[in-house]
Amino acid sequence: MNEYPINNTSGGLAATPAYQHLLDRISETYEKGRQLAIQAVDRHMVETYWTVGHDIVEYEQAGKAKAEYGKALIDNLARDLTLRHGRGFSRSNVIRFRQFYLAYPISATVSHQLSWSHIVELLKIDDPLERGFYEKQSINERWSIRELIRQKQSALFLRLAASKDREAILKLASQGQIIEQPADILREPYIFEFLKIPEPYHVSETQFESLLCDHLQLFLLELGKGFAFIGRQYRITLNNTHYRVDLVFYHRILRCFVLIDLKMNEVQHYDISQMNMYLGYFANEENVEGDNPPIGIILSRQKDELLVEYATYQMNSQLFVQKYQLYLPNREELRKELESSLQAAWVKEGSPDAPDSSDCYPRK
Repeated sequence: MNEYPINNTSGGLAATPAYQHLLDRISETYEKGRQLAIQAVDRHMVETYWTVGHDIVEYEQAGKAKAEYGKALIDNLARDLTLRHGRGFSRSNVIRFRQFYLAYPISATVSHQLSWSHIVELLKIDDPLERGFYEKQSINERWSIRELIRQKQSALFLRLAASKDREAILKLASQGQIIEQPADILREPYIFEFLKIPEPYHVSETQFESLLCDHLQLFLLELGKGFAFIGRQYRITLNNTHYRVDLVFYHRILRCFVLIDLKMNEVQHYDISQMNMYLGYFANEENVEGDNPPIGIILSRQKDELLVEYATYQMNSQLFVQKYQLYLPNREELRKELESSLQAAWVKEGSPDAPDSSDCYPRK
């Protein structure tokens, strides 16, 4: 029998499964080839821009551009290269090419997985530690430009670094976020500015949960790599009494369930006890062979640290109470908090010569 039957009418041919399979294969091949071509072009353009920056800096360092002509060099290059080649050599672009080389003087350190648009966003970050983190995360989590911009605006690096010592911060900057244990998936605070809830406006917990689910892609971006959504209002039953977990995820890297409970106001001791019960249920009733113990996260607008400490005394070590906010954080406040915590850590360790905060965390 002929696998691809001949049909006199185009409509009849299009209706056959074999033809649809052929159509899908060609479309998939074309899209894959188109993406590879775009990536190849972008990779070569990145290499070209690096070389342009190298040539400019080499010209300057050779003394061919006297100090008084430094600014004029950029202006002249922008003008003359635009006359020769058209668009692409605006003054801001020429400055960016030079800055690119200065930030990455060894071309081999520039990942081919980063587009020029990614690099432009990274070059806007003055601090090399912070830039290194966003570079690694862009590669590890395959962030789009929009996702990279959003994570920068939400000060993800500063939020993750806030709970780490100096050595861990350096590791975070050089390797990106490495997930090896439950605490590695936490943020403080979580940022939900994408919900666009005006600060004076109060929503119910049900409305809050619905908004997060309506913006699931952005919510998953904020949670971080490895989260897979399982469901909302997940029902569990004990002794004919029904309980519901607000949000349930499964973490592919840690191989465990992650339970999230939402609180619009300050968390109370009974909220913590309830989450601990949920964790016990999932560990005994939902886990299968190969699953690790579940993680519980209570997200709250406010958190009384002392209450949380006492309420979790000798309790499950995988239960966390974390704060969230509905607006983008103040980067300078986060930076000052980080520097202050690092300074305090040096004092606590008994170092006679605690370094200046700028030594603990280089700024510009």
